[in-house]
Amino acid sequence: MAINNRIAEFTPEMTEWRQHIHQHPETAFEEHNTSDYVAMRLHEFGIEVHRGLAGTGVVGTLKGSRGDGPAIGLRADMDALDIEEKNEIDYKSENPGKMHACGHDGHSAMLLGAAKYLAETRNFSGTVHFIFQPAEENEAGGRVMVEEGLFDKFPVESVYGMHNMPGIPVGEFAIRPGPIMASSDIFEITLTGIGTHAALPQLGRDPVIAASQLVTALQAITSRTVSPLDAAVVSVTQLHMGDTWNVIPEEAVIRGTTRAFKPEVQDHLEAELSRVTNGIAAAFSVEARVNYERRYPPTINEPLETSLTADVAREIAGADMVSLDKDPMMGAEDFAFMLNEKPGAYMWIGNGPGDGGCMLHNPRYDFNDNILALGASYWAKLAETRLSP
Repeated sequence: MAINNRIAEFTPEMTEWRQHIHQHPETAFEEHNTSDYVAMRLHEFGIEVHRGLAGTGVVGTLKGSRGDGPAIGLRADMDALDIEEKNEIDYKSENPGKMHACGHDGHSAMLLGAAKYLAETRNFSGTVHFIFQPAEENEAGGRVMVEEGLFDKFPVESVYGMHNMPGIPVGEFAIRPGPIMASSDIFEITLTGIGTHAALPQLGRDPVIAASQLVTALQAITSRTVSPLDAAVVSVTQLHMGDTWNVIPEEAVIRGTTRAFKPEVQDHLEAELSRVTNGIAAAFSVEARVNYERRYPPTINEPLETSLTADVAREIAGADMVSLDKDPMMGAEDFAFMLNEKPGAYMWIGNGPGDGGCMLHNPRYDFNDNILALGASYWAKLAETRLSP
């Protein structure tokens, strides 16, 4: 493993940064102290700092010493989750009900480590923009940064992201061309009938029966209208109807999520969900209202950038430590909004075993500090390789 020697020297410093951020978690668009901390570190490194995109976003800009050249973006997310931490560690969350349960503390620390090294050496041509993004969890801070002019203010030829992944061994990387993470949309279906006494169902129009049929019918969208060669998910996650035993309620509410790897399948799921809902509603003489919200598009890696990042990871970790054939995940990632604007690639770095509560979004998860130097070395080598004169 070819971890950068200079980065290895200040790994204890990166560990301190990571654990500080972990101890002071902030959720979507509230990362005020986190963004202050990141901006302070970047200032210390001598990097030009820009703030304000998506409220709490931070962008550090660094020019190389080897002349003019293209610009690239390296992105890390900063936000935490609304989870009560159950770890008993010295740096346990001090903010009740909030926790870095997805490793964004580690992502920020790794990118800061690369920024520190690159600011010392500047052994590249062109420009690196270090993008520290708020609100990856649920609130699409990546979309907001793009909409507020991220790539107008900081033009880049390509952009790169990385996420830790429990279940992939320490020392390994994984990436794949094409879709690597799914889209994520949400829906709310309201069925309105006529409420009545439960003993006199003939006098009403029962939304409970309609909702029960609809939950089952929605599953046929993926099994009967989507090609078996295309992955798709329709999951109902909430049912809300009625308050007591002897009343047929007037209204039933169904909520859930859909996932897909292809934009055209995402379009199809939205259209089919409305079609099936309206058909079931008509069959049971109730009214239907569908609210479908596009949240995150699929995260799709460009083949050229994927190949480049895989080559860089092999130089750092070894030829047999980089996988190009891991299955994509049905989880979603708002880095997709940046990849919709610019070519780039999204990499997974192994966080170690996922058993014992170490999986993402678990109250006992903790980022593995043993991969900080590896991740920072990857970022630094990627910048030097992509921006070689």
